Amino acid sequence: MAYASHVINHCRKIKNVSNILRQEHAIWVRWISHDAHSLVRKREDVKKVYRQGYEPMERERISEFLTCTTVSIGSSKNNLSRITMNFRNPMAGSLFNRELSCSQLHLRRGFASDSGLPPHQEIGMPSLSPTMTEGNIAKWLKKEGDKITPGEVLCEVETDKATVEMECMEEGYLAKIIKGDGSKDIKVGEIIAITVEDEEDIAKFKDYSPSPSGASAPAQQEPEASTPPKQEAVEKPVSSPEPTISKSSSPPSEDRIFASPLARKLAEDHNVLLSNIKGTGPEGSIVKADIEDYLASRGKEVSAPTHRPKDTTPAALDYLDIPHTQIRKVTASRLLFSKQTIPHYYLTVDTCVDKLMDLRSQLNSIQEASGGKRISINDLVIKAAALALKKVPQCNSSWTDDYIRQYNNVNINVAVQTDNGLYVPVIRDADKKGLSKIAEEVKLLAQKARENSLKPEDYEGGTFTVSNLGGPFGIKQFCAIINPPQAGILAVGSAEKRVVPGSGSEQFTFANFMSVTLSCDHRVIDGAIGAEWLKAFKGYIENPETMLL
Repeated sequence: MAYASHVINHCRKIKNVSNILRQEHAIWVRWISHDAHSLVRKREDVKKVYRQGYEPMERERISEFLTCTTVSIGSSKNNLSRITMNFRNPMAGSLFNRELSCSQLHLRRGFASDSGLPPHQEIGMPSLSPTMTEGNIAKWLKKEGDKITPGEVLCEVETDKATVEMECMEEGYLAKIIKGDGSKDIKVGEIIAITVEDEEDIAKFKDYSPSPSGASAPAQQEPEASTPPKQEAVEKPVSSPEPTISKSSSPPSEDRIFASPLARKLAEDHNVLLSNIKGTGPEGSIVKADIEDYLASRGKEVSAPTHRPKDTTPAALDYLDIPHTQIRKVTASRLLFSKQTIPHYYLTVDTCVDKLMDLRSQLNSIQEASGGKRISINDLVIKAAALALKKVPQCNSSWTDDYIRQYNNVNINVAVQTDNGLYVPVIRDADKKGLSKIAEEVKLLAQKARENSLKPEDYEGGTFTVSNLGGPFGIKQFCAIINPPQAGILAVGSAEKRVVPGSGSEQFTFANFMSVTLSCDHRVIDGAIGAEWLKAFKGYIENPETMLL
């Protein structure tokens, strides 16, 4: 009876602790999630709970928990759930997990652990574009030991599309650079640097290196400590492959061919297989005389081919391996995805550009007088393409699994070739902008692309693409690959002078014609719709004054 009474009293104590923790769970959530609280403040919060009626036994458990120095804000959910299990409070555990899920950042705050490290932050590789999965460190603008403040640029990160500046989020000191200048293929979230709040803590991270396993290491160690007998039982049968090794290591003695060293050398010089020769030596071994008899039976025809491989050996190729840049890898993967998943078809039309070239000359005279940028044929093509998209909005769309998304904005991407790769900066609302504004933006974005300084807002959000290989390279006509998720791209060729027959037998005129090819996604743009768009585009090119209406 005394033992039963003791058990009942103990259960009542545990039940009382659970009720108290339900009432005070907000204090515990603040204690875990708010990383700016000091340990003194945390102890004061716990003292509030003490005054609510904790038993001495429970006070000891909580004091032990507070003195533990292995807690880290930003730990895995498993660690936090283990902490809440020690308090026997399911409600508090759910609140901890909710707080954690709201703070899935690449900044993880760590407190002093068994290794003696002071409080610090682990800065991970950020995701600087929607398609970014890994990046490269171009260069660090801050050195180890430098003081950093919010808004300062820490380093330049080469993403899948451009080089972007990474800014500091909190004040402190840069204690350790994990990934130095030129580091490549760094996964998003992988640790690249360590920051601390106090300057005197910098020296403690001189030899710091992050563990590769991260939070998965303690999760794997727990089952090992809790169930050692089971692991021993599993490991024993696995570590006994002795019969298979002994059988495979011993070659069969029946296949062995016995021959004298001189016979082997002679056979090797004349490319003769010992298995084709019957030995006459002791116990059937092959001797020199057997090789000579075999060569004599074959005649001179056998010995002649032995010298041919030496004479016909091809010379080694001379080559240079160029490492892939980030933009090259992304361009390759996107274009491969486009050709494999988008059903392309192509429509080509020739447009007379005499009136367009005359208008361009007049406009450039006005621009030069006013000090503005000169207008190119490509600027006029962009304007005509934007107006044609406004007239035929079905081509200003993209495909999804559930619907076709038709855009109200006409944002034209312009393909720009640089030494680093192909970039497609965007001209936003091109249908609403004048030719001088389009010319100014195209030249500015092309310069930024060549300097590898484009920002995400400079190339994201396009709805249609124009690629021109005619003016700069003299290509007459070509078919471009669609830039997903868009549904069309216009390939512009060069203008050439042609003979145009007149009404009479000997009447003819000369005119300049430009070939353009529209690549369409057949899932979005039917053939008749694509032809209608080209008709509208041709109308604007051959009658450019209508673009001004």
